[in-house]
Amino acid sequence: MQQSAKLGPDERNAALTAMSAAELDVLVIGGGVVGAGCALDAATRGLSVGLVEARDWASGTSSRSSKLIHGGLRYLEMLDFRLVREALKERGLLLDRLAPHLVRPVPFLYPLTGHVWERAYAGSGVALYDGMSVSSGQGRGLPAHRHLTRRHALRIAPSLRKESLVGAIQYYDAQVDDARFVATLVRSAAGYGAYAANRARVVGFLREGERVTGAIVRDELTKAEHHIRAKQVINATGVWTDDVQEMVGERGKFHVRASKGVHLVVPRDRIQSDSGIILRTEKSVLFIIPWGRHWIIGTTDTAWQLDKENPAATAADIDYVLAHVNRVLKTPLGRADVEGVYAGLRPLLAGESDETSKLSREHLVAHAVPGLVVVAGGKYTTYRVMAQDAVDAAVHGLDRRVPASVTQNVPLLGADGFPALWNARGKLAASAGLHVAWIEHLLRRYGTAAAEVLESVRREPELGRPLEGAADYLRAEVVYAATHEGALDVEDVLTRRTRICFETFDRGVRAARPAAELLAAALGWDGVRLEAEVASYEARIAGERAAQDQPDDESAMAVATLG
Repeated sequence: MQQSAKLGPDERNAALTAMSAAELDVLVIGGGVVGAGCALDAATRGLSVGLVEARDWASGTSSRSSKLIHGGLRYLEMLDFRLVREALKERGLLLDRLAPHLVRPVPFLYPLTGHVWERAYAGSGVALYDGMSVSSGQGRGLPAHRHLTRRHALRIAPSLRKESLVGAIQYYDAQVDDARFVATLVRSAAGYGAYAANRARVVGFLREGERVTGAIVRDELTKAEHHIRAKQVINATGVWTDDVQEMVGERGKFHVRASKGVHLVVPRDRIQSDSGIILRTEKSVLFIIPWGRHWIIGTTDTAWQLDKENPAATAADIDYVLAHVNRVLKTPLGRADVEGVYAGLRPLLAGESDETSKLSREHLVAHAVPGLVVVAGGKYTTYRVMAQDAVDAAVHGLDRRVPASVTQNVPLLGADGFPALWNARGKLAASAGLHVAWIEHLLRRYGTAAAEVLESVRREPELGRPLEGAADYLRAEVVYAATHEGALDVEDVLTRRTRICFETFDRGVRAARPAAELLAAALGWDGVRLEAEVASYEARIAGERAAQDQPDDESAMAVATLG
Protein backbone atom coordinates (compact mmCIF):
# COMPACT_ATOMS: atom_id res chain seq x y z
CA MET A 1 0.00 0.00 0.00
CA GLN A 2 1.27 3.47 -0.84
CA GLN A 3 2.50 5.65 2.00
CA SER A 4 2.75 9.44 2.00
CA ALA A 5 6.37 9.94 0.97
CA LYS A 6 8.56 12.78 2.14
CA LEU A 7 11.56 13.72 0.04
CA GLY A 8 13.37 15.90 2.54
CA PRO A 9 17.15 16.01 3.11
CA ASP A 10 17.06 13.21 5.69
CA GLU A 11 15.11 10.95 3.34
CA ARG A 12 17.54 11.73 0.52
CA ASN A 13 20.54 10.77 2.62
CA ALA A 14 18.81 7.62 3.85
CA ALA A 15 18.00 6.65 0.26
CA LEU A 16 21.65 6.94 -0.81
CA THR A 17 22.73 4.85 2.17
CA ALA A 18 20.11 2.19 1.46
CA MET A 19 20.98 2.03 -2.25
CA SER A 20 24.61 1.44 -1.36
CA ALA A 21 23.88 -1.25 1.23
CA ALA A 22 22.35 -4.02 -0.88
CA GLU A 23 21.99 -4.97 -4.53
CA LEU A 24 18.90 -3.47 -6.15
CA ASP A 25 16.76 -5.12 -8.75
CA VAL A 26 16.70 -1.95 -10.85
CA LEU A 27 18.66 1.30 -10.74
CA VAL A 28 17.18 4.12 -12.84
CA ILE A 29 19.42 6.96 -14.01
CA GLY A 30 17.63 10.21 -14.80
CA GLY A 31 15.00 12.09 -12.81
CA GLY A 32 12.87 13.42 -15.64
CA VAL A 33 9.36 12.22 -16.40
CA VAL A 34 10.50 8.95 -18.00
CA GLY A 35 13.00 8.05 -15.27
CA ALA A 36 10.49 8.87 -12.54
CA GLY A 37 7.90 6.82 -14.44
CA CYS A 38 10.34 3.88 -14.60
CA ALA A 39 10.89 4.06 -10.84
CA LEU A 40 7.14 4.02 -10.18
CA ASP A 41 6.55 1.19 -12.65
CA ALA A 42 9.28 -1.00 -11.17
CA ALA A 43 8.34 -0.25 -7.56
CA THR A 44 4.68 -1.13 -8.16
CA ARG A 45 5.78 -4.51 -9.58
CA GLY A 46 7.37 -5.31 -6.22
CA LEU A 47 10.97 -4.73 -7.32
CA SER A 48 13.64 -3.00 -5.25
CA VAL A 49 14.36 0.25 -7.07
CA GLY A 50 16.75 3.18 -6.88
CA LEU A 51 16.38 6.46 -8.78
CA VAL A 52 19.24 8.95 -9.08
CA GLU A 53 19.32 12.36 -10.74
CA ALA A 54 22.45 14.46 -11.29
CA ARG A 55 20.72 17.78 -10.65
CA ASP A 56 17.12 18.36 -9.57
CA TRP A 57 13.99 16.44 -10.44
CA ALA A 58 12.79 17.54 -13.90
CA SER A 59 15.65 20.02 -14.22
CA GLY A 60 16.12 19.20 -17.91
CA THR A 61 13.52 18.75 -20.62
CA SER A 62 10.74 17.74 -18.24
CA SER A 63 10.38 21.22 -16.73
CA ARG A 64 10.69 23.16 -19.99
CA SER A 65 8.00 21.71 -22.22
CA SER A 66 4.85 23.27 -23.68
CA LYS A 67 3.08 21.83 -20.61
CA LEU A 68 0.55 20.03 -22.76
CA ILE A 69 -0.80 16.51 -22.39
CA HIS A 70 -2.00 15.86 -25.91
CA GLY A 71 -2.37 13.28 -28.62
CA GLY A 72 -0.37 15.23 -31.17
CA LEU A 73 -3.00 16.43 -33.60
CA ARG A 74 -0.37 17.29 -36.21
CA TYR A 75 0.88 13.68 -36.24
CA LEU A 76 -2.37 12.69 -37.92
CA GLU A 77 -1.13 14.58 -40.98
CA MET A 78 1.91 12.32 -40.92
CA LEU A 79 -0.46 9.33 -40.76
CA ASP A 80 1.12 8.24 -37.47
CA PHE A 81 -2.16 6.85 -36.16
CA ARG A 82 -0.54 4.48 -33.66
CA LEU A 83 1.32 7.28 -31.87
CA VAL A 84 -1.77 9.50 -31.74
CA ARG A 85 -4.01 6.69 -30.46
CA GLU A 86 -1.46 5.77 -27.79
CA ALA A 87 -1.07 9.39 -26.66
CA LEU A 88 -4.83 9.96 -26.55
CA LYS A 89 -5.28 6.91 -24.36
CA GLU A 90 -2.62 8.20 -21.98
CA ARG A 91 -4.22 11.65 -21.97
CA GLY A 92 -7.50 10.08 -20.93
CA LEU A 93 -5.90 7.99 -18.19
CA LEU A 94 -4.23 11.06 -16.70
CA LEU A 95 -7.40 13.14 -16.81
CA ASP A 96 -9.74 10.47 -15.48
CA ARG A 97 -7.73 8.28 -13.14
CA LEU A 98 -4.01 8.85 -12.63
CA ALA A 99 -3.69 12.60 -11.99
CA PRO A 100 -6.98 14.53 -12.16
CA HIS A 101 -5.54 17.05 -9.70
CA LEU A 102 -2.61 17.88 -12.00
CA VAL A 103 -3.95 17.39 -15.53
CA ARG A 104 -6.95 19.37 -16.73
CA PRO A 105 -8.76 20.09 -20.02
CA VAL A 106 -7.86 23.14 -22.08
CA PRO A 107 -9.70 24.41 -25.19
CA PHE A 108 -7.92 25.48 -28.37
CA LEU A 109 -9.07 27.53 -31.33
CA TYR A 110 -7.67 26.57 -34.71
CA PRO A 111 -8.23 29.59 -37.00
CA LEU A 112 -9.11 28.77 -40.57
CA THR A 113 -7.56 30.98 -43.24
CA GLY A 114 -8.77 29.25 -46.40
CA HIS A 115 -12.20 28.42 -47.62
CA VAL A 116 -14.37 25.32 -47.82
CA TRP A 117 -11.55 22.90 -48.58
CA GLU A 118 -9.57 23.89 -45.46
CA ARG A 119 -12.56 23.55 -43.14
CA ALA A 120 -13.31 20.14 -44.59
CA TYR A 121 -9.67 19.02 -44.36
CA ALA A 122 -9.00 20.35 -40.85
CA GLY A 123 -12.46 19.36 -39.63
CA SER A 124 -12.02 15.76 -40.73
CA GLY A 125 -8.69 15.62 -38.90
CA VAL A 126 -10.10 17.00 -35.65
CA ALA A 127 -13.13 14.69 -35.95
CA LEU A 128 -10.78 11.73 -36.32
CA TYR A 129 -8.80 13.01 -33.31
CA ASP A 130 -11.94 13.10 -31.16
CA GLY A 131 -13.06 9.74 -32.49
CA MET A 132 -9.75 8.10 -31.66
CA SER A 133 -9.95 9.56 -28.15
CA VAL A 134 -13.36 7.98 -27.57
CA SER A 135 -12.35 4.67 -29.12
CA SER A 136 -9.35 4.52 -26.77
CA GLY A 137 -11.83 4.04 -23.94
CA GLN A 138 -10.46 7.02 -22.01
CA GLY A 139 -11.15 10.74 -21.83
CA ARG A 140 -14.80 10.58 -22.83
CA GLY A 141 -15.47 13.60 -20.62
CA LEU A 142 -13.72 16.09 -22.92
CA PRO A 143 -16.12 18.19 -25.02
CA ALA A 144 -16.27 17.36 -28.70
CA HIS A 145 -14.86 19.75 -31.28
CA ARG A 146 -17.12 22.31 -32.91
CA HIS A 147 -17.02 24.44 -36.05
CA LEU A 148 -17.25 28.21 -35.58
CA THR A 149 -18.02 31.13 -37.86
CA ARG A 150 -15.60 34.03 -37.88
CA ARG A 151 -18.00 36.07 -35.75
CA HIS A 152 -18.29 33.33 -33.15
CA ALA A 153 -14.53 32.76 -33.08
CA LEU A 154 -13.91 36.49 -32.53
CA ARG A 155 -16.35 36.50 -29.62
CA ILE A 156 -14.22 33.78 -28.00
CA ALA A 157 -10.90 35.43 -28.95
CA PRO A 158 -11.45 39.18 -29.45
CA SER A 159 -7.70 39.78 -29.74
CA LEU A 160 -7.53 38.01 -33.11
CA ARG A 161 -7.37 40.21 -36.18
CA LYS A 162 -10.54 39.89 -38.20
CA GLU A 163 -8.47 39.49 -41.36
CA SER A 164 -6.49 36.58 -39.89
CA LEU A 165 -9.31 34.05 -40.12
CA VAL A 166 -12.46 33.15 -42.00
CA GLY A 167 -13.70 30.84 -39.26
CA ALA A 168 -12.31 28.40 -36.73
CA ILE A 169 -12.53 24.97 -35.17
CA GLN A 170 -12.44 24.60 -31.39
CA TYR A 171 -11.22 21.36 -29.83
CA TYR A 172 -9.90 20.20 -26.45
CA ASP A 173 -6.63 18.82 -25.19
CA ALA A 174 -5.10 18.92 -21.69
CA GLN A 175 -2.29 20.65 -19.83
CA VAL A 176 -0.07 20.04 -16.82
CA ASP A 177 2.60 21.74 -14.74
CA ASP A 178 5.34 19.48 -16.06
CA ALA A 179 7.87 19.95 -13.25
CA ARG A 180 5.24 19.50 -10.53
CA PHE A 181 4.04 16.34 -12.23
CA VAL A 182 7.54 14.84 -12.14
CA ALA A 183 8.02 15.71 -8.46
CA THR A 184 4.70 13.98 -7.77
CA LEU A 185 5.79 10.93 -9.78
CA VAL A 186 9.00 10.66 -7.75
CA ARG A 187 7.10 10.98 -4.47
CA SER A 188 4.60 8.37 -5.67
CA ALA A 189 7.43 5.97 -6.47
CA ALA A 190 8.99 6.60 -3.05
CA GLY A 191 5.61 5.90 -1.51
CA TYR A 192 5.76 2.42 -3.01
CA GLY A 193 9.26 1.81 -1.69
CA ALA A 194 11.61 3.28 -4.31
CA TYR A 195 14.77 4.98 -3.07
CA ALA A 196 15.19 8.42 -4.66
CA ALA A 197 18.08 10.89 -4.52
CA ASN A 198 18.59 14.08 -6.51
CA ARG A 199 21.99 15.83 -6.74
CA ALA A 200 23.37 12.31 -7.18
CA ARG A 201 25.43 12.13 -10.37
CA VAL A 202 26.49 8.93 -12.12
CA VAL A 203 30.23 9.23 -12.81
CA GLY A 204 30.92 5.66 -13.90
CA PHE A 205 29.58 2.14 -14.12
CA LEU A 206 30.34 -1.04 -12.21
CA ARG A 207 31.22 -3.95 -14.51
CA GLU A 208 31.70 -7.69 -14.30
CA GLY A 209 33.23 -8.53 -17.64
CA GLU A 210 30.98 -7.03 -20.28
CA ARG A 211 27.99 -6.90 -17.93
CA VAL A 212 26.92 -3.67 -16.20
CA THR A 213 26.29 -4.44 -12.54
CA GLY A 214 25.61 -0.98 -11.13
CA ALA A 215 26.86 2.58 -11.08
CA ILE A 216 29.28 4.83 -9.24
CA VAL A 217 27.21 7.75 -7.96
CA ARG A 218 28.69 10.96 -6.57
CA ASP A 219 26.71 12.87 -3.96
CA GLU A 220 26.97 16.39 -5.33
CA LEU A 221 26.42 17.86 -1.86
CA THR A 222 29.13 15.96 0.03
CA LYS A 223 31.24 14.74 -2.95
CA ALA A 224 31.17 11.25 -1.43
CA GLU A 225 30.98 8.39 -3.94
CA HIS A 226 28.53 5.52 -3.60
CA HIS A 227 28.86 2.19 -5.36
CA ILE A 228 25.29 1.13 -6.09
CA ARG A 229 24.89 -2.42 -7.33
CA ALA A 230 21.89 -3.45 -9.38
CA LYS A 231 20.81 -6.45 -11.41
CA GLN A 232 19.58 -4.08 -14.14
CA VAL A 233 20.32 -0.42 -14.85
CA ILE A 234 17.99 1.79 -16.92
CA ASN A 235 19.42 4.82 -18.73
CA ALA A 236 16.52 7.30 -18.93
CA THR A 237 18.52 10.48 -19.31
CA GLY A 238 16.86 12.05 -22.35
CA VAL A 239 19.19 14.40 -24.21
CA TRP A 240 22.08 13.05 -22.09
CA THR A 241 21.54 9.47 -23.33
CA ASP A 242 24.63 9.41 -25.52
CA ASP A 243 26.80 10.96 -22.77
CA VAL A 244 25.82 8.19 -20.35
CA GLN A 245 26.36 5.54 -23.01
CA GLU A 246 29.89 6.84 -23.56
CA MET A 247 30.69 6.00 -19.94
CA VAL A 248 29.95 2.37 -20.80
CA GLY A 249 32.02 2.56 -23.96
CA GLU A 250 29.11 1.64 -26.20
CA ARG A 251 27.79 3.75 -29.08
CA GLY A 252 24.45 1.98 -29.05
CA LYS A 253 21.98 1.22 -31.82
CA PHE A 254 20.53 4.71 -31.94
CA HIS A 255 21.49 8.22 -30.94
CA VAL A 256 19.67 11.15 -29.42
CA ARG A 257 20.02 14.65 -30.76
CA ALA A 258 18.79 17.77 -29.01
CA SER A 259 16.35 20.27 -30.49
CA LYS A 260 15.86 23.58 -28.70
CA GLY A 261 12.36 24.87 -28.04
CA VAL A 262 11.81 28.38 -26.65
CA HIS A 263 8.61 29.59 -24.97
CA LEU A 264 7.56 33.10 -23.98
CA VAL A 265 5.26 33.96 -21.07
CA VAL A 266 3.09 37.09 -21.18
CA PRO A 267 0.37 38.42 -18.83
CA ARG A 268 -3.14 37.16 -19.47
CA ASP A 269 -4.44 40.69 -20.16
CA ARG A 270 -2.20 41.06 -23.22
CA ILE A 271 -4.35 38.65 -25.22
CA GLN A 272 -8.12 38.71 -24.84
CA SER A 273 -9.33 35.15 -25.36
CA ASP A 274 -11.34 32.51 -23.52
CA SER A 275 -9.48 29.76 -25.34
CA GLY A 276 -5.99 28.70 -26.23
CA ILE A 277 -5.03 29.15 -29.86
CA ILE A 278 -3.02 26.95 -32.22
CA LEU A 279 -1.41 28.47 -35.33
CA ARG A 280 0.39 26.95 -38.27
CA THR A 281 3.93 28.09 -39.01
CA GLU A 282 6.14 27.27 -41.97
CA LYS A 283 7.87 24.57 -39.89
CA SER A 284 5.32 23.29 -37.41
CA VAL A 285 2.70 24.83 -35.11
CA LEU A 286 2.67 27.63 -32.55
CA PHE A 287 0.60 27.34 -29.37
CA ILE A 288 -0.88 30.17 -27.31
CA ILE A 289 -1.66 28.34 -24.08
CA PRO A 290 -3.61 29.69 -21.09
CA TRP A 291 -1.54 29.40 -17.90
CA GLY A 292 -3.28 30.87 -14.86
CA ARG A 293 -2.85 34.65 -15.07
CA HIS A 294 -0.52 34.25 -18.04
CA TRP A 295 -0.16 32.90 -21.57
CA ILE A 296 2.60 30.55 -22.67
CA ILE A 297 3.52 31.05 -26.35
CA GLY A 298 5.78 28.68 -28.25
CA THR A 299 7.70 27.00 -29.51
CA THR A 300 10.80 27.16 -31.71
CA ASP A 301 12.56 24.10 -33.10
CA THR A 302 16.28 24.46 -33.79
CA ALA A 303 19.19 22.04 -33.59
CA TRP A 304 21.33 22.32 -30.44
CA GLN A 305 24.89 21.11 -29.96
CA LEU A 306 26.09 23.26 -27.03
CA ASP A 307 25.89 22.76 -23.25
CA LYS A 308 22.77 20.76 -22.43
CA GLU A 309 22.27 21.75 -18.82
CA ASN A 310 21.05 25.31 -19.31
CA PRO A 311 20.26 26.09 -22.96
CA ALA A 312 19.85 29.81 -23.54
CA ALA A 313 17.16 31.64 -25.49
CA THR A 314 18.42 34.27 -27.93
CA ALA A 315 17.00 37.52 -29.27
CA ALA A 316 16.37 35.67 -32.54
CA ASP A 317 14.31 33.02 -30.74
CA ILE A 318 12.18 35.63 -29.00
CA ASP A 319 11.71 37.67 -32.17
CA TYR A 320 10.68 34.53 -34.08
CA VAL A 321 7.91 33.69 -31.60
CA LEU A 322 6.70 37.31 -31.41
CA ALA A 323 6.67 37.69 -35.18
CA HIS A 324 4.53 34.59 -35.65
CA VAL A 325 2.02 35.36 -32.91
CA ASN A 326 1.72 39.00 -34.03
CA ARG A 327 0.53 37.90 -37.46
CA VAL A 328 -2.87 37.16 -35.94
CA LEU A 329 -3.15 39.68 -33.06
CA LYS A 330 -4.90 43.05 -33.30
CA THR A 331 -2.51 44.52 -30.73
CA PRO A 332 1.01 43.21 -31.37
CA LEU A 333 3.17 41.99 -28.51
CA GLY A 334 6.61 43.49 -27.92
CA ARG A 335 9.63 42.59 -25.85
CA ALA A 336 8.27 44.74 -23.00
CA ASP A 337 5.23 42.43 -22.74
CA VAL A 338 7.35 39.35 -22.11
CA GLU A 339 7.35 38.34 -18.44
CA GLY A 340 9.40 35.22 -18.77
CA VAL A 341 11.31 33.07 -21.25
CA TYR A 342 12.38 29.47 -20.94
CA ALA A 343 14.31 27.18 -23.25
CA GLY A 344 14.27 23.39 -23.25
CA LEU A 345 15.77 20.58 -25.29
CA ARG A 346 13.68 17.85 -26.91
CA PRO A 347 15.34 14.43 -27.14
CA LEU A 348 14.85 13.34 -30.75
CA LEU A 349 15.98 9.97 -32.04
CA ALA A 350 18.59 10.07 -34.78
CA GLY A 351 19.27 6.56 -35.97
CA GLU A 352 21.98 5.14 -38.17
CA SER A 353 19.40 3.83 -40.61
CA ASP A 354 16.35 5.24 -42.35
CA GLU A 355 14.15 3.09 -40.14
CA THR A 356 15.24 4.63 -36.83
CA SER A 357 15.66 8.17 -38.11
CA LYS A 358 11.94 8.22 -38.91
CA LEU A 359 11.11 7.70 -35.26
CA SER A 360 11.87 11.22 -34.05
CA ARG A 361 8.81 11.44 -31.77
CA GLU A 362 8.49 7.71 -31.12
CA HIS A 363 10.52 5.97 -28.47
CA LEU A 364 12.95 3.10 -28.56
CA VAL A 365 14.11 0.68 -25.88
CA ALA A 366 17.25 -1.42 -26.24
CA HIS A 367 19.54 -3.61 -24.18
CA ALA A 368 22.73 -1.76 -25.08
CA VAL A 369 24.94 -4.18 -23.16
CA PRO A 370 24.03 -6.93 -20.69
CA GLY A 371 22.62 -5.31 -17.57
CA LEU A 372 21.94 -1.90 -19.18
CA VAL A 373 18.63 -0.87 -20.76
CA VAL A 374 18.35 2.40 -22.72
CA VAL A 375 15.07 4.20 -23.31
CA ALA A 376 14.96 7.34 -25.45
CA GLY A 377 12.78 9.51 -27.66
CA GLY A 378 9.04 9.76 -27.14
CA LYS A 379 6.96 12.62 -25.82
CA TYR A 380 5.89 13.76 -22.37
CA THR A 381 2.33 12.45 -22.74
CA THR A 382 3.47 8.86 -23.33
CA TYR A 383 5.97 8.72 -20.46
CA ARG A 384 4.05 5.87 -18.78
CA VAL A 385 4.22 3.64 -21.87
CA MET A 386 7.92 4.40 -22.26
CA ALA A 387 8.54 3.51 -18.62
CA GLN A 388 6.55 0.28 -18.92
CA ASP A 389 8.50 -0.77 -22.00
CA ALA A 390 11.84 0.03 -20.33
CA VAL A 391 11.00 -1.92 -17.18
CA ASP A 392 9.69 -4.81 -19.31
CA ALA A 393 13.11 -4.93 -20.98
CA ALA A 394 14.86 -4.81 -17.61
CA VAL A 395 12.65 -7.61 -16.26
CA HIS A 396 13.91 -9.89 -19.04
CA GLY A 397 17.31 -9.65 -17.43
CA LEU A 398 16.12 -10.69 -13.98
CA ASP A 399 16.24 -14.33 -12.93
CA ARG A 400 12.71 -14.54 -11.58
CA ARG A 401 9.14 -14.03 -12.59
CA VAL A 402 7.96 -10.44 -12.18
CA PRO A 403 4.35 -9.19 -12.41
CA ALA A 404 3.26 -7.11 -15.39
CA SER A 405 2.99 -3.32 -15.17
CA VAL A 406 0.08 -1.98 -13.13
CA THR A 407 0.66 1.76 -13.47
CA GLN A 408 -2.41 2.11 -15.67
CA ASN A 409 -4.38 1.60 -12.46
CA VAL A 410 -2.14 3.40 -9.95
CA PRO A 411 -3.26 6.97 -9.17
CA LEU A 412 -0.43 9.36 -8.37
CA LEU A 413 0.04 10.89 -4.94
CA GLY A 414 -2.79 13.35 -4.29
CA ALA A 415 -5.24 11.80 -6.76
CA ASP A 416 -7.14 9.43 -4.47
CA GLY A 417 -10.11 11.27 -3.01
CA PHE A 418 -9.40 14.44 -4.97
CA PRO A 419 -12.93 14.95 -6.39
CA ALA A 420 -14.47 14.67 -2.92
CA LEU A 421 -11.95 17.08 -1.40
CA TRP A 422 -12.51 19.52 -4.26
CA ASN A 423 -16.23 19.46 -3.56
CA ALA A 424 -15.51 20.21 0.10
CA ARG A 425 -13.14 23.10 -0.61
CA GLY A 426 -15.48 25.64 1.01
CA LYS A 427 -15.42 23.77 4.32
CA LEU A 428 -11.67 23.29 4.00
CA ALA A 429 -11.20 27.02 3.52
CA ALA A 430 -13.27 27.83 6.61
CA SER A 431 -11.35 25.39 8.79
CA ALA A 432 -7.97 26.60 7.48
CA GLY A 433 -8.79 30.29 7.76
CA LEU A 434 -7.88 30.89 4.12
CA HIS A 435 -9.88 32.20 1.19
CA VAL A 436 -11.36 29.42 -0.94
CA ALA A 437 -9.23 30.65 -3.87
CA TRP A 438 -6.12 29.57 -1.96
CA ILE A 439 -7.62 26.16 -1.26
CA GLU A 440 -8.37 25.71 -4.97
CA HIS A 441 -4.80 26.76 -5.77
CA LEU A 442 -3.38 24.18 -3.35
CA LEU A 443 -5.71 21.39 -4.47
CA ARG A 444 -4.72 21.93 -8.11
CA ARG A 445 -1.04 21.70 -7.17
CA TYR A 446 -1.01 19.00 -4.50
CA GLY A 447 -4.37 17.21 -4.66
CA THR A 448 -5.21 15.56 -1.35
CA ALA A 449 -1.61 16.16 -0.21
CA ALA A 450 -2.68 19.80 0.18
CA ALA A 451 -3.70 18.72 3.68
CA GLU A 452 0.00 18.47 4.55
CA VAL A 453 0.62 22.04 3.38
CA LEU A 454 -2.39 23.27 5.36
CA GLU A 455 -1.18 21.48 8.46
CA SER A 456 2.02 23.54 8.36
CA VAL A 457 -0.13 26.70 8.16
CA ARG A 458 -2.07 25.60 11.22
CA ARG A 459 1.18 25.15 13.11
CA GLU A 460 2.70 28.42 11.85
CA PRO A 461 0.02 30.87 10.68
CA GLU A 462 2.70 33.13 9.18
CA LEU A 463 3.18 30.49 6.48
CA GLY A 464 -0.36 31.19 5.30
CA ARG A 465 0.70 34.59 3.91
CA PRO A 466 1.64 35.09 0.24
CA LEU A 467 5.34 34.91 -0.56
CA GLU A 468 6.86 38.38 -0.85
CA GLY A 469 7.61 39.13 -4.49
CA ALA A 470 5.37 36.32 -5.78
CA ALA A 471 1.86 36.78 -4.44
CA ASP A 472 0.44 33.78 -6.33
CA TYR A 473 2.13 31.37 -3.90
CA LEU A 474 2.00 30.86 -0.14
CA ARG A 475 5.08 30.94 2.05
CA ALA A 476 4.11 27.44 3.20
CA GLU A 477 4.75 26.12 -0.31
CA VAL A 478 8.41 27.12 -0.12
CA VAL A 479 8.88 25.24 3.13
CA TYR A 480 6.93 22.23 1.88
CA ALA A 481 9.11 22.11 -1.25
CA ALA A 482 12.16 21.57 0.97
CA THR A 483 10.66 19.25 3.58
CA HIS A 484 8.57 17.03 1.29
CA GLU A 485 9.52 17.56 -2.36
CA GLY A 486 13.30 17.37 -2.49
CA ALA A 487 14.06 21.05 -3.15
CA LEU A 488 17.61 21.80 -2.04
CA ASP A 489 18.13 25.43 -3.06
CA VAL A 490 16.41 28.63 -4.15
CA GLU A 491 16.54 27.74 -7.85
CA ASP A 492 14.74 24.44 -7.20
CA VAL A 493 11.90 26.33 -5.53
CA LEU A 494 11.53 29.35 -7.81
CA THR A 495 12.12 27.47 -11.06
CA ARG A 496 10.50 24.06 -10.60
CA ARG A 497 8.47 23.58 -7.39
CA THR A 498 6.85 26.91 -8.28
CA ARG A 499 7.11 28.66 -11.65
CA ILE A 500 7.92 32.10 -10.24
CA CYS A 501 11.02 32.33 -12.46
CA PHE A 502 8.87 32.93 -15.54
CA GLU A 503 5.61 34.16 -14.04
CA THR A 504 6.93 37.52 -12.79
CA PHE A 505 8.53 40.36 -14.73
CA ASP A 506 11.55 40.34 -12.43
CA ARG A 507 11.94 36.56 -12.98
CA GLY A 508 11.64 35.90 -9.24
CA VAL A 509 14.48 38.17 -8.09
CA ARG A 510 12.36 39.93 -5.43
CA ALA A 511 11.14 36.56 -4.14
CA ALA A 512 14.63 35.08 -3.91
CA ARG A 513 15.54 36.49 -0.48
CA PRO A 514 12.20 35.72 1.23
CA ALA A 515 12.36 32.22 -0.22
CA ALA A 516 15.98 31.80 0.90
CA GLU A 517 15.07 32.86 4.45
CA LEU A 518 12.32 30.24 4.59
CA LEU A 519 14.64 27.59 3.15
CA ALA A 520 17.39 28.53 5.61
CA ALA A 521 15.09 27.67 8.50
CA ALA A 522 13.90 24.45 6.86
CA LEU A 523 17.32 23.22 5.68
CA GLY A 524 19.56 24.59 8.43
CA TRP A 525 21.52 27.12 6.37
CA ASP A 526 23.73 29.69 8.03
CA GLY A 527 23.89 33.34 6.98
CA VAL A 528 26.73 32.76 4.54
CA ARG A 529 24.81 30.05 2.68
CA LEU A 530 21.68 32.21 2.61
CA GLU A 531 23.51 35.14 1.01
CA ALA A 532 25.24 32.84 -1.45
CA GLU A 533 21.90 31.37 -2.54
CA VAL A 534 20.39 34.80 -3.18
CA ALA A 535 23.47 35.96 -5.08
CA SER A 536 23.56 32.78 -7.15
CA TYR A 537 19.92 33.12 -8.21
CA GLU A 538 20.31 36.80 -9.07
CA ALA A 539 23.41 36.03 -11.14
CA ARG A 540 21.63 33.26 -13.03
CA ILE A 541 18.73 35.54 -13.93
CA ALA A 542 21.14 38.30 -14.99
CA GLY A 543 22.91 35.82 -17.25
CA GLU A 544 19.63 34.65 -18.80
CA ARG A 545 18.54 38.23 -19.48
CA ALA A 546 21.87 39.06 -21.08
CA ALA A 547 21.67 35.93 -23.24
CA GLN A 548 18.25 36.99 -24.53
CA ASP A 549 19.80 40.08 -26.09
CA GLN A 550 22.30 38.05 -28.11
CA PRO A 551 21.85 37.20 -31.80
CA ASP A 552 22.86 33.52 -31.78
CA ASP A 553 23.28 30.47 -29.56
CA GLU A 554 27.05 30.74 -29.15
CA SER A 555 26.90 34.38 -28.05
CA ALA A 556 23.96 33.69 -25.75
CA MET A 557 25.69 30.79 -24.01
CA ALA A 558 28.87 32.84 -23.60
CA VAL A 559 27.10 35.55 -21.59
CA ALA A 560 24.66 33.19 -19.83
CA THR A 561 27.52 31.28 -18.25
CA LEU A 562 28.92 34.53 -16.84
CA GLY A 563 25.78 34.91 -14.72
